[in-house]
Amino acid sequence: MTADSENPDGPLERSHSDSMSAEVGQTFDAGSGRIFPCEGCGADLEFHIGQQQLSCRFCGFVKGIELSKETVLEEQDFEAMLARLLEWRTKPTAKSVREPQEEVSEHRELQCGSCAGNIEFVGTVTSTHCPYCGSAVQLEKAHKCEANRIPVDGVLPFQIERRHAEQNLRKWVSSRWFAPNSFRRQGAEGKFNGVYLSYYTFDSMTFTVYSGERGVHYNVSTGTGKNKRYQQRTRWRPASGQFQRFFDDVLVLANTGFPRNFMLKLEPWPLDLAVPFNQQMLAGYLARTYDVELDACFREGKERIDALVRQEVKKHIGGDIQRINSVDSRYEAITFKHLLLPVWLLAYPFGNKSYQVFINAATGEVQGDRPWSAVKIIFAVLGSLLLLGVGWTLLRHRL
Repeated sequence: MTADSENPDGPLERSHSDSMSAEVGQTFDAGSGRIFPCEGCGADLEFHIGQQQLSCRFCGFVKGIELSKETVLEEQDFEAMLARLLEWRTKPTAKSVREPQEEVSEHRELQCGSCAGNIEFVGTVTSTHCPYCGSAVQLEKAHKCEANRIPVDGVLPFQIERRHAEQNLRKWVSSRWFAPNSFRRQGAEGKFNGVYLSYYTFDSMTFTVYSGERGVHYNVSTGTGKNKRYQQRTRWRPASGQFQRFFDDVLVLANTGFPRNFMLKLEPWPLDLAVPFNQQMLAGYLARTYDVELDACFREGKERIDALVRQEVKKHIGGDIQRINSVDSRYEAITFKHLLLPVWLLAYPFGNKSYQVFINAATGEVQGDRPWSAVKIIFAVLGSLLLLGVGWTLLRHRL
């Protein structure tokens, strides 16, 4: 085992030369699916997080992943892709530059290339395990060139191993102070699933013209002697201007069925570790392609950008407080990337409810649902009220 394999959170080795992506694995069922049989024993190869290579858990065979020097993770033209999507929708028979083959369906069934059992792919799930023999099975073209679908540009490989995710989960559970004591002792018990979720990143240069008012606080005194008091007032002055700002890699989740508040809290992601799409990195993990269309994702990304622009406007207005009267932003040079990002998912029962936990499999950040202790919350509220009452009593005595 190399030094890299001893560091499950280490960076992706980008110089393997054992195999090209197109040469690894075998297609089956008329080329619709792909598996990765071990060259040593014929078992199933899976992506090993610590080694950042394909490996066999039975005989220990390791196969490196080569990232072609000619293939780079590039930004895509947003407007050009919208035009291409419109063409695909209005002319279903037209072929794109990337030569699409077959559209992703809501339900697809393949016959496993290892045991001949039938495997169902539902919705946007594109990678799974055969329920009969456990082989890691993938739809061959799902992330590459399906008709009327945007191919995946890059993937951020799993960096956090399952055991590290479990350790982070235990720390997260023990830090939930307002959770029931039984939950903190028992923990979140369940099965982890590693899954790649579909995201878009957006880049854009923005030009903003704004107008508003700058407020500067000052104090005036009223009364005399013991009755003298100071009141804060605000002097307002008009403010306007313009500025430009470049936004890089504004991230938007392109899958449905996940709570947005938790998924946002998983950020930031180390996108510098993302590499051009390589199907081998999906071996052994669930994967999904996008559910939300590109233009809808950009609208969500634009909301995030607009919020940041308003913060920037306040900085430009200056003063102690600001009023914004108008903000007009123009977006230019919009580009995007379609990425697969890794997440550890866990669903666990407690009491009569089911809860979900999400772990960023590149940083280890944990977010999710947890039970609350009503007794602890009541005591905390009563304690706060008691402290406020004591403080108010002491203040009155001083006055």
